[in-house]
Amino acid sequence: MTGSLAATEHTIRAGEYTAAVTAHAGALRMLRHRERDLIVPFPEGGPIPDFRGIIAAPWPNRIADGRYAFDGTEYEVPVNEPERGCALHGLVFPLDWTLESHDDSSVTLSCTPEPTAGYPHALRIAVEYRLSEDGLNSRVTTANIGGTAAPYGVCPHPYLVAGPAPLEEWTLEVPAGKFLEVTPDRLLPKETRPVAGHEFDFRIPRTVGATEIDHAFTGITFDGGGQARVLVRDPGGTGVGISWDRKCQWLQIHTADKLPPALNRLGLAVEPMTCPPDAFNSGVDMIRLEPGAVHQAAWSIFAL
Repeated sequence: MTGSLAATEHTIRAGEYTAAVTAHAGALRMLRHRERDLIVPFPEGGPIPDFRGIIAAPWPNRIADGRYAFDGTEYEVPVNEPERGCALHGLVFPLDWTLESHDDSSVTLSCTPEPTAGYPHALRIAVEYRLSEDGLNSRVTTANIGGTAAPYGVCPHPYLVAGPAPLEEWTLEVPAGKFLEVTPDRLLPKETRPVAGHEFDFRIPRTVGATEIDHAFTGITFDGGGQARVLVRDPGGTGVGISWDRKCQWLQIHTADKLPPALNRLGLAVEPMTCPPDAFNSGVDMIRLEPGAVHQAAWSIFAL
């Protein structure tokens, strides 16, 4: 489990959609369409299991050993995934975010994490959740309000729910031509490989089946409007999609496989990322946020 009790909850509605956002972690706790869950929720006022719905910043995914170098200086951030020896999902998910605005269909929260020895940079991070008749649009805006350049990356962490059937019966479509092979013990990057001929090739929709995924994908195909989409469909006819733009050239997918007695495969984690795992060490697509600079990333979740 991550974090502590949610301090406050904010509900928004539009059309046939309803969402609830917690001040703790700025997390999307619940998203429903016609009373059908589109994401795996967590209990109101309760702890956040498995990082559900959080904003992962100022890095998504992992930093190996919690150590990295930036501009010639070595840094160390806390390891919060001890079984793999990694620093996971950034620094802002333990925080209670401040309410900036709230109306019937939108809410904006922000946080300004304290600089630390491991990340001595001053950022202001804001997330806007806005519902319309087309679904939920989310946008993270991060400003470097300090005097030094900062390494940065971001992603959301929803677990999508296509419908009542088991996850292995869901049909998945992923517009990615490559995936990042990782070490089996620590899930750290090895090399990028084509999905062609591999069990991770979901460019043509097919059922998930027994395939276990906890990998980053890239080589993403964007349409003429600059959008990419992952679509997940239940055999009963319902479904859910997530879309994003070119700011996120990476995508983490996780089939939420758990060993007993934990509940297994409750939903499909789909996380558009601005950079791959361990980007603070590899430098691949890591954002260098200069003093005064502002970065935005956005994504949408919608019912099918």
